[in-house]
Amino acid sequence: MRTRIVLSLITAAALVGPAAAQPAQRGGVRSETESRLVEGGDPNLVWNIIGLFGLLGLAGFLRGHPDDSYHPASME
Repeated sequence: MRTRIVLSLITAAALVGPAAAQPAQRGGVRSETESRLVEGGDPNLVWNIIGLFGLLGLAGFLRGHPDDSYHPASME
C-alpha cells in the first residue's frame, strides 16, 4: 500500500512539474526581471565581488598554529 502511494505521488509530481514551469503570458507587460535582462549590464559582477569579500572573511577562521585557541592554556 505504501509503495502504491509513493509511486502515485512521484507520478503526479512528474506530470504537474513541467506544466507549472511554463511561462505565463502577461498581456505583453514585461516583468522587472525581463526588463533588467533586456537592459543588459553585468549584474553578476557585484555579487562576485561580494562573494570574494566573503571568502576573504572566511580566511580569518583559519588557525595559524595548532595551539591557537580562544581560551589560553592554564599557567603552569
